[in-house]
Amino acid sequence: MRVAKPGVDTIDSVEDYEIYSVIGEDGFARLISAFYRRVPQDEILGPMYGNHDLQGAEHCLRDFLVFRFGGPARYIESRGHPRLRMRHGRFHIDQVARDRWLSLMTAALEEASFSPEATDVLRTFFGQTATFLMNE
Repeated sequence: MRVAKPGVDTIDSVEDYEIYSVIGEDGFARLISAFYRRVPQDEILGPMYGNHDLQGAEHCLRDFLVFRFGGPARYIESRGHPRLRMRHGRFHIDQVARDRWLSLMTAALEEASFSPEATDVLRTFFGQTATFLMNE
């Protein structure tokens, strides 16, 4: 993690691989919990999950993000390569679904209250990944 210079009490930037050291396990747990609390009531994303195991989905996303942003490799150890497009191929992900997912995740980011630097890195990643996963 980059540290503030003496006499300056802000950090200029955070690299993506440093996010875990900045927000920790608890930060990712808060973020993903805040996201999945919004999903069941959502008229677009809720039906995509249907009767699926939301707790399992929450666990997978949390472990993936922990690994992706510099934490323990639990996701890789239990599930192997992320293969995001393959794992999400069964879902109809058009611009509307992408935007809604990003909207719920942005609200979760705001609720989690991370530093602006960490929030910016995560917001950029989520936007790029949501676009990458579009299949319609």
